[in-house]
Amino acid sequence: MFIILLTYIKPLEEVDSYLEAHVEYLKEQYSKNNFIASGRRVPREGGVILSKLDSKEQLEEVLSKDPFSIAGLAKYEIIEFIPSMTSKEFDNLKE
Repeated sequence: MFIILLTYIKPLEEVDSYLEAHVEYLKEQYSKNNFIASGRRVPREGGVILSKLDSKEQLEEVLSKDPFSIAGLAKYEIIEFIPSMTSKEFDNLKE
């Protein structure tokens, strides 16, 4: 499983001009089962995405298509971890 931390590197005004395209990108990735959760960071300095793709390389390829990435609006930190314990509702996340 991967946690992706997006950090904006451009002003929010520029980020907001790409927000609609980013949301469409997210919807596409959900439809392909590439992402399982996402949302804004608080304070609004970026976002968080959860993914269960099989490899970091595969994830990097998917993230390279994000309009935020293409426009150079955010940097991406990818954290890989293996869920060993979850609440009952999230048992499907364990490996």
